[in-house]
Amino acid sequence: MRNILIVDDDIHIGNVLEETLTKEGYQVFRAYSGTECLLMMSNAKPDLVLLDLMLPGLNGEDILPHIAGTPVIVISAKADVDNKVDLLLGGAVDYVTKPFNMKELSARISVHLRNKKNALAFSEVTFEDISLNVNTHIVSIDHMQIKLTRTECAILKLLMQNPTQVVTKSLLLERISADTPDCTESSLKMHISNLRKKLRKASDKDYIEAVWGIGFKMRTN
Repeated sequence: MRNILIVDDDIHIGNVLEETLTKEGYQVFRAYSGTECLLMMSNAKPDLVLLDLMLPGLNGEDILPHIAGTPVIVISAKADVDNKVDLLLGGAVDYVTKPFNMKELSARISVHLRNKKNALAFSEVTFEDISLNVNTHIVSIDHMQIKLTRTECAILKLLMQNPTQVVTKSLLLERISADTPDCTESSLKMHISNLRKKLRKASDKDYIEAVWGIGFKMRTN
């Protein structure tokens, strides 16, 4: 089931959206301010966000840069063309002006979710319950985002792209050098140790194993 987050402090509009989208088979969540939106997204990432601009506290323009990687459809009474262009260039995938036609909005949602699914097929690497977006470098376990350093992310990406192979230390250093120049032979062990701890803390699983004298690989049961 696809998850949609509605960010709008207008109770009536939010209720209409929630009722319609629930009937269409989506799981709907609500946030009534920009701050609440960011808090909710720090715990679970929706498949799409419907974002109003005029919000209490942090407004839509403020939070848009912080929700990169998730399709955002702006729903606003602002009809200024320059404003629309700025938001679309700033990360929104679409802009719908209030009052809107619910049938048209539903169609736009379906299109963007389909586009996201097609894009993920090429940009997302998965291993068991870990997913890594190679474009945004966002890592999550069961939809919970994990904060990794640039080096940790580069190491994890290479291991996940070769899940059945033992990746030697020399190959690791060679392949990740383009993504992260700060990793050296002497610091590699520390970076992998920190990466394993972060993944283990998120799910109590040890996803990476050391193959003594050779290198590292993803642990398979």
